[in-house]
Amino acid sequence: MLASFAFLLCLAWPLRAQVAPNVSEIFRQASEAMRRGDLNVAGDGFAAAAIASPAFAEAHLNLGLVREEQGRFDEAISSFQKALVLKPRLHGANLFLGVGYFRLNQLDKAVAAIQKESAAYPRDAPAWMWLGVVRLAQDRPEEAAEALDKAAKLSPGDLDILYHRGRAHLLVSKNSYAKMFKADPKSWRVHQVLAQANAEADRHMDAVTEYLAAIKLAPDQPGLHEGLGSEYRSLGKVQESEEAYLRELEMDPHNVLAKYELGVLSVEQGNGAKGKELIEAALREKPGFLNSDYNLGRAEMLLGNDTAAARLLERATSAPGSDPEVIQQAWYQLGIVYRHLRRMDDAQKAIATFQKLKDEDAENSQKAMKRYEAQNPNSTQPPPLPQNPR
Repeated sequence: MLASFAFLLCLAWPLRAQVAPNVSEIFRQASEAMRRGDLNVAGDGFAAAAIASPAFAEAHLNLGLVREEQGRFDEAISSFQKALVLKPRLHGANLFLGVGYFRLNQLDKAVAAIQKESAAYPRDAPAWMWLGVVRLAQDRPEEAAEALDKAAKLSPGDLDILYHRGRAHLLVSKNSYAKMFKADPKSWRVHQVLAQANAEADRHMDAVTEYLAAIKLAPDQPGLHEGLGSEYRSLGKVQESEEAYLRELEMDPHNVLAKYELGVLSVEQGNGAKGKELIEAALREKPGFLNSDYNLGRAEMLLGNDTAAARLLERATSAPGSDPEVIQQAWYQLGIVYRHLRRMDDAQKAIATFQKLKDEDAENSQKAMKRYEAQNPNSTQPPPLPQNPR
């Protein structure tokens, strides 16, 4: 927490007119000691400044910061309270008073103090973060998520905020599902949630079973057949996957994911015209599908449109977020297209790049296997393989 303290040192620097010059010098030296991490010297200095000038609120605040860092929370709380009596709106005082209460597990007092800080300084992300942290400790994840969402808006890249926010929302989700199971354990929604959980854990057969159970209870519910189609595809059951996607589109013609995935399936089965039509239709409604350049490029290849295919596959080799295996395959397909276009030098370079990426992938897989074996010496099962790109 020293980074927060260093920030507050700037806020807690006294105006020279407020204190005698000798007290100001003691305060300055204590602040320098705190920046160096010399807490004992800093604590002695701030204590001396507070004794010499009892109305010096900033000295009490910084003494509290030192005591809090030293784990002397009762003393820290006392110093923060003195600072707040002198200056009720002193920036940071209520926040770190709340942190002190939190460390002593006095959670209601912690919330009350931190709420005063967030009300007085609503643009301060740390106040909202700590309010969320305390709410999590109180087992009130909904309120924690609300506070942490505000903190994240103010400081989007803060890793601590992102961690606590993710944890809060995870607990909200968990509690919501628990209430759902309790309300109606035989609901199709329960089967849908179980299917999604199994899918995320790569238990695709179990996911199919749950999707089928959900569909039996709610055969016309949008989204269920799309999920079933995705799971069938993960299992390599092409016909079943296609049937599920078609059924989804019968119920919801604007389901762009089902439309796109059906187009990809068509390309994989060699039907370039149908695949191109479906993929382009999906992209018109929702541009930016991952690997869409690659899949459209493959469709154009099937149709004999090599110039268009080359342009799309070239984009696929550098598209942001592309699957590494898709990038490999894009280079391989480019080699073929370049040959068709009689661009032999480009074809050789493309195939060489493909081979280089393939060799690197094989080397990384070997390293991963060795790491897995080292970490799991008694295991007879290999680590899970990555899923096929789409």
